[in-house]
Amino acid sequence: MQQGEFKELTRKRILVTGGAGFIGSHLCELLLARGAEVLCVDNYFTGTREHVRALMDHPRFELLRHDITFPLYVEVDEIYNLACPASPIHYQFDPVQTTKTCVHGSINVLGLAKRVKARILQASTSEVYGDPEEHPQTEGYWGRVNPIGTRSCYDEGKRCAETLFFDYHRQHKVEIKVARIFNTYGPRMHPNDGRVVSNFILQALQGKPITIYGDGSQTRSFCYVDDLVDGLLRLMHSPADFTGPVNMGNPVECTVLELAEAIVRLTNSRSAIERKPLPTDDPRRRRPDIALARERLGWEPTTDLNHGLARTVAYFETLLRERTIEGAAP
Repeated sequence: MQQGEFKELTRKRILVTGGAGFIGSHLCELLLARGAEVLCVDNYFTGTREHVRALMDHPRFELLRHDITFPLYVEVDEIYNLACPASPIHYQFDPVQTTKTCVHGSINVLGLAKRVKARILQASTSEVYGDPEEHPQTEGYWGRVNPIGTRSCYDEGKRCAETLFFDYHRQHKVEIKVARIFNTYGPRMHPNDGRVVSNFILQALQGKPITIYGDGSQTRSFCYVDDLVDGLLRLMHSPADFTGPVNMGNPVECTVLELAEAIVRLTNSRSAIERKPLPTDDPRRRRPDIALARERLGWEPTTDLNHGLARTVAYFETLLRERTIEGAAP
């Protein structure tokens, strides 16, 4: 991305829904660093003010508590729609609300984009591919999703959101961008989100058994959060005719067991590995094909997994020292 494109942000007011969340807070920081005015909107279901506390006194930052299932009337130039719980524990806690966030929320932010003529980016997900029969997954793959399963509130909710984005684009000429985000990790992950990186790190740091579901042979690919938000910014500022969807994730694949072993090494933990039954509809393999992102955005992750994990471990060590994690050992 050219420096001139970043200079354009100094004249833009940018809305980030879900901006106090894990990914959203990092995106807010990057946008401010590029000179934008940032309106961060969050209902604090999984996000927290702590994630953006360091930004509260910034003259170009504004924080608003709001649930996007209700309309929002603001004046902005760009919108990043990141609002939605993204881990199974959180999106299954209130599946109806998760679907509403994906569907009603998308209608509301798209209506806002239409009214103010703002370009809008949807944070979609690799979950639209479900338990894929194609590997690695390309953007042209339509997916294999259970429409009535326990994960469908999120999987099908995000699929419907993509439908709405493209219909608003075709019918109302709204400028859209759709990013399909694969597993992302890093500082500010929710400590109790049930994801493998946060689970394994906390279990290892506390000397608890590391819980693996199934035999640990299922694969994931992990993208460090700084790499991801750079990709989102590049996508937002790509040519108008490039709508996506575009995969954003790390194409380096590893098994869940390999991840557990890497975290044990990084934390010098004595934790044993404990196996439990595989959850319903848990994908067996997940790895993005990012050829399109490389070609159209000049983007690919640059953070090595071990380096990214080391930074994430340091973050969770700080949380544990401050005893801010519910259920953490004293």
